[in-house]
Amino acid sequence: MINRELIEVFSEIAREKNVERSELGSIIEQLFLYIIEKQRGDSENCSVIVNIDKGEIEIYAEKTIVEKVDDPTHEISLDDVRRLEPDIADLDVGDDYIEVIDPTVFGRRLVATAKQFFAQRIQDVEKKYIYEDYNQRVGEIVIGAVHQVQKDNIFINIEHAELRLPKREQIPSERYRRGDTVRAIIRSVEVTAKGPDIVVSRSSNEFLYKLFEMEVPEIEDGIIEITKISRQPGERAKIIVKSQDRRIDAVGACVGMRGSRIQAIVRELNNEKIDIINHSEQSEILISRALSPAKPMNLYIDDDRMYCAAIFGNDDLDTAIGKGGVNINLAARVTGYRIDAYGKDEYEKQQRDQGTALSEIPDFDSDLTEKLSAVNINTVAEALAADEDQFLAAEGVTAEQIDIIYDSIQNFIEGTTESEQVEETAEEIETDQEAVSED
Repeated sequence: MINRELIEVFSEIAREKNVERSELGSIIEQLFLYIIEKQRGDSENCSVIVNIDKGEIEIYAEKTIVEKVDDPTHEISLDDVRRLEPDIADLDVGDDYIEVIDPTVFGRRLVATAKQFFAQRIQDVEKKYIYEDYNQRVGEIVIGAVHQVQKDNIFINIEHAELRLPKREQIPSERYRRGDTVRAIIRSVEVTAKGPDIVVSRSSNEFLYKLFEMEVPEIEDGIIEITKISRQPGERAKIIVKSQDRRIDAVGACVGMRGSRIQAIVRELNNEKIDIINHSEQSEILISRALSPAKPMNLYIDDDRMYCAAIFGNDDLDTAIGKGGVNINLAARVTGYRIDAYGKDEYEKQQRDQGTALSEIPDFDSDLTEKLSAVNINTVAEALAADEDQFLAAEGVTAEQIDIIYDSIQNFIEGTTESEQVEETAEEIETDQEAVSED
């Protein structure tokens, strides 16, 4: 009866842990081999067969028949074989013999002895199930409850699985408390000595993409495509959307009726601002849209170099750049262009400076001017655009002199700025004095 009792005890534990019957049979087989090894020192010549449905356990040991037994684990005497198998007459010394071991020989203490082993194997099976399950769900959004908050990690429970939200994957403006419900995307699943390490993210572009996919059926259906995303988690995000159906407005579909769809996503991201940009094949239109909420006065674009100089009204420049450069950086990342933002006055001054001939820069060596002119470097702009090889192509110009050229140009630009500031200050003082005199 011990076989059936043992199987029933372990079957009950397996049901509680949601372990499949096939796995249970394998664990019981490992259990008996483990006990045999502990008692006899070796289990390599033994095999265990478990029939869960019938409640049967069969244990066999392969031994060699000998005259005198020196190793009872691997050997059996010919006399014992004849006693155990009187009907078999053709066996002799040197032959192999399969001995049947009665499980009851291990005693009723077997269950208690095996408890720790069985619990560990069940835990290993659980970990394997969790790894296989979550490894297939990478890129999927899950919802769990915070059960532990540490300095660098938040641990989230979903049934028997523990998920890790590292600091780098968190939204910086969020604070988490034990018991909070958290939604995140499964980023990666790795096998470790402690079990599966399931990393989830709330700061990744993929999380934002999946949120839109959940809220906007047209994206899931493939009618609207998100072509690019850039995020500063918790602050601002920019996404480029493209409609495959001319009758459907991509931006309008993402925003939803009265902003219902976009607001649901914004709330999930702790009020992160989201700019939805309608795709365009024309770089000027795309970049202009990407710089929202600022509106550029003009764009100077070099598509070959993937560069854009964006000109704004002096009062709009701060909006274009954004706090900490967030807006301009996100616009650059989402479009793939390097974007420099200038106020109107600043850009005009820069253009005047760069159009200045090198011969007009005070204290610029006249010999250098002639040498550089020979290789078509005549203005500040041409000097700034030239590389080192172009300078060295000028007869007699050395690497040390290149540094001198750059220093002279830099001093000229800074000096111009300072003189303009002095002039502006003087004009303001003069205006103030005139106003006082009129009073």
